[in-house]
Parts: sequence; structure tokens; C-alpha cells
Amino acid sequence: MLSLPTNTDPLYDASAPRTALDRFFLRLIRDPRDLPFIYMTIKVAALMVPLAVLLYMPFVSGWLWAGLATVYFYLNNVTFKGPFGLMMHCTTHRTLYKKEYGALNYIIPWFLAPFFGQSPETYRAHHVGMHHTENNLEEDESSTMPYQRDSVRGFLHYYLRFLFTGIYTLAAYLFRKKRNKLMVGVIRGEFMFLAFCLAMCFVNLPATLIVFIIPFLIFRLVAMAGNWVQHTFICPDDPGNHFKNSITCINVKFNQRCWNDGYHISHHIDPTMHWTEHPVYFREHLDDFAKNEAVVFAGLNYMDVFFKLMKKRYDLLAEHFVDIDGRYRNDEEVIAFLKRRTAPITSSATLEALPAVAA
Repeated sequence: MLSLPTNTDPLYDASAPRTALDRFFLRLIRDPRDLPFIYMTIKVAALMVPLAVLLYMPFVSGWLWAGLATVYFYLNNVTFKGPFGLMMHCTTHRTLYKKEYGALNYIIPWFLAPFFGQSPETYRAHHVGMHHTENNLEEDESSTMPYQRDSVRGFLHYYLRFLFTGIYTLAAYLFRKKRNKLMVGVIRGEFMFLAFCLAMCFVNLPATLIVFIIPFLIFRLVAMAGNWVQHTFICPDDPGNHFKNSITCINVKFNQRCWNDGYHISHHIDPTMHWTEHPVYFREHLDDFAKNEAVVFAGLNYMDVFFKLMKKRYDLLAEHFVDIDGRYRNDEEVIAFLKRRTAPITSSATLEALPAVAA
């Protein structure tokens, strides 16, 4: 286990010099701290979209097609999957463009997201309309509570259930809760995306597999693996407590590339907290993290935690576990604590969950 290290995750630097292009874009967006999202959007659009179009062109074939497909696959699923997906996450919670430029807010979820396998409107409805509202408790259709959360078999069941029934259960949940606008958006976005993919298969099947279908399968796998890890270490006595049903990962390159997404506890406490504020919140509320026995890792990202869980390498997790207030005597105590937090939880009906946080 580790003592609390110095934090190295990104903060906002208001003194950074601005170019003329920066100043132009700042006129369009609601928060100057989100300027990196504009450049990420441009980079993705300039690289991914032309490559995708080329893969459909009849004059591109043979080794050239295979080379372009390899580049596209790498850029999509390695280089940009995380930064783009978490940019979409941030802009789902906090609108990027000002009201007078509101049409630009459709660029990320409607134009670019399908290239990463994300059907329009489904992410917002699932993540904001259900997951944050239900806080991983029973009515959250993506809840991890019933599972043994260090089990490969348990995760495969979780992923396949979501892959084949997730849209149905999400729409049914929204119908029960009378969130009809979100429900209609989910059905429309999913079926428009699937219909588009089917139509494009008749145009060029190999290109459609590379450009849309494989990214779709990978995104849903990565998304559910992420949610699995974020809500793995749950206190069975208080599963509605944000400090006790999520994790925080600090001092990792993932936070540099993906907008401090490792701070999942504070994200659930306030889903509208700006991504640059999470390290500050963490430092200012260390007593709350310690009092609630929050699970904090240093030097591990979500996928690191996921694979160590699947291998049941609690010894390696304990090495990176941050003992905030010095309560644990050794790694064995940390391991016992973490194992208790991964056991299935069958019911929290008698427990009072925290109030839902408005998105």
C-alpha cells in the first residue's frame, strides 16, 4: 500500500498564452477550460472521417485498403477511443457550445460518435438518465451489485446481457419512469444507427465492419468494463454512498489523456463538476475519503484495475492502494478489505440511497 502521494493530475492553467485561433474558439464555448475539446474534435474529424471515406472508395483495394484499415483501426480503438469517449462524457454532462451556437453541440454525439460505435442519444440516456439517477443500485439496469466482481464469468455475463438486451432494458426503464423524451431518443438513435450500418453493409461490407461495426462491439465492451471497475469495490452495508460504491485513480497517464476520468467518486458526487476541478476536490475532501474508507489507487488506470481483478491479483492492487489516513497495518489487511468489497450484494432495499444528483 502507499501513503498519499503528491498529485500530478492535470489542472487548469488560466495563465497559458492564447493564440488567435484559441480566442476565436473561446467565443463559441461556454467554458474556456474546455478549449482542448475543440482541438480534439478537429483532430478526430480531420483524421478519422477522411480515412473512413477512403475505405469505401472502389479505387482503394488490396494492400492499400488493408493498410488504411489497419491505420483506421489503430486510431479508432487505441489512439482516440479513450480521449474521444471521455470528451463525449464530459460534454454530455456540461454542454460545450453556447446557446447561440447550439447546433454545434450535435457534432460530437451525432456526427463523430457513430465512427466510434456509439449510437446517437443512447449514451446520454443510459449514463445521465439512468446510471447517475440510480447510482448503481437495483433500478440501475447496469448495476454491478449482483455480481462477484473479480470473476471473469461474472463479467462476461454482465457484458453479454448488456450487449444483447441493454437497449431494451434501458427503454423499459425510461418508460417506467415516464421519461418519454429520453426513451424516444434511445429507440430512434439505436435503430437509426443499426439501419445505417445495415445499409452500408450492402455498399461495402468490409469497410462497414472496420468503420462502424467492430468499433461498436469494442466500445460496448470497454464501456461496460469501465463501469464494472468503477463500481467494483462496493460497501455491502452502504451501497448508495458515493464514497463507498466507486473508486478514484490518481497520478496516472490516463487522467492526462482522458480528462481526469479516474476521479469517479467525485464525479458521482457532482456529475457537473468540471474535469479540471476533480484533483482539487480530492485534496480538499481527504477527510471524507478517509472516513468513508474510499478506494483510491495511485498509478493504475481502470483497465489496469480490471485485468488485475480478473486475475485476482489483489496483491498488486494492494501495492497501489492509497492508505489515506494510515489505518491499515499491512497489505494483507488491504487485500481482505478489497475482497469484501467485491462480493455480490443481493439487495439494498432496506438501505437509504443518497439523493439522485441532477445531471
